[in-house]
Amino acid sequence: VVLKSKTKPNGKKPPAEEKKHYLEPEYTKVRVVDFDLKELVVLPREIDLNEWLASNTTTFFNLINLQYSTISEFCTGDTCQAMTACNTIYYWYDERGKKTKCTGPQYVDFVMSLVQKLVTDEEIFPTKYGKEFPNSFESLVKKICRYLFHVLAHIYWAHFKETVALELQGHLNTLYAHFIVFVREFNLVDPKETCIMDDLSEVLCTPLPPSPQQNHVTER
Repeated sequence: VVLKSKTKPNGKKPPAEEKKHYLEPEYTKVRVVDFDLKELVVLPREIDLNEWLASNTTTFFNLINLQYSTISEFCTGDTCQAMTACNTIYYWYDERGKKTKCTGPQYVDFVMSLVQKLVTDEEIFPTKYGKEFPNSFESLVKKICRYLFHVLAHIYWAHFKETVALELQGHLNTLYAHFIVFVREFNLVDPKETCIMDDLSEVLCTPLPPSPQQNHVTER
């Protein structure tokens, strides 16, 4: 019987899975808002579904782009030689389907450039009254949301330390929870795609328990 060694050929042990600091309670309890985000994403009765998807998708693009910009100086070709999140590497596929492994900042640049182009295209995201949404609209929204999820996951995985140093973890947590609740409400991202962050989603998408002060007010 040949027993396989758990060490690599060079004698070093394989690296242990990195600790997920973003799951520590001292960080997950930090939010900008404490109300139920589900109320924010439900389609209002008087609004067209595509209008609602367009409005929210554009807002999430702007907010995630802004959130990434706060740590972009730390996301370099040296620090992020691949676009990673947990044990996943994201590859970029161009319009011809060619697969490219790129650095974190390159991948994010591809994402933001593509999404900017789509959300400002009047033929895809019409803003003028009476202009119809294309038949491909929902599939494009799903594509955008999948890419935006990759960016959020990368920020948590590779740049949470810098986010905490900037005291922006509350904004990131609230943005992430709002985004996840939204994409779940309209089935915009395959759960197989988001499962790598399920542990965080579970914590952040559960409304915070009321504070003792709020309980005191309620009892009175």
